[in-house]
Amino acid sequence: MGSIPETLITTYLEMTSRADFCPAYLEDSDSLTIMRMDRVDIPFYKFLYQAVGELWRWRDRLIMPEDELRAALADAGCTVDVLYVEGVPAGYIELARQGHDTEIAYFGLRPAFFGRGLGKHLLSYGVEQAWRENPRRVWVHTCNLDGPHALRNYLKRGFRIYREDEQPMPERYA
Repeated sequence: MGSIPETLITTYLEMTSRADFCPAYLEDSDSLTIMRMDRVDIPFYKFLYQAVGELWRWRDRLIMPEDELRAALADAGCTVDVLYVEGVPAGYIELARQGHDTEIAYFGLRPAFFGRGLGKHLLSYGVEQAWRENPRRVWVHTCNLDGPHALRNYLKRGFRIYREDEQPMPERYA
């Protein structure tokens, strides 16, 4: 992990039409499987969250009380899809339906799986799943602590920036 910037810059993006979606699936995907977690499994979820987010200082779900986390994951609007590469969990995408909108709440890969195009593949899958519910929009936020390719991946899939916020770096990311 590098040094922490003094300012947290959060970028909010949205896609308001399915026609804006530019998927980028890997052509040779025989070794890939994406499976939905059909039941809440807190230890496995925390493993994924930590394995994907540790490098980017994700903390929120680790400090969340377990009963709140269980309720969030059990919510009818929440889905967690896990990407497996040759049977090994490589990353996940978590969607949260909120009224007429769907948020990409969490998305990422474990570091051992960087650099193979898996991020664009998994994001494309997640956006496709989100549009199946016919939301008014699909949205996501990223920040300057996320992976260096995150914002570019969102923009290439068809998301547009609609807001940026800056604040002093919160203590929990130190």
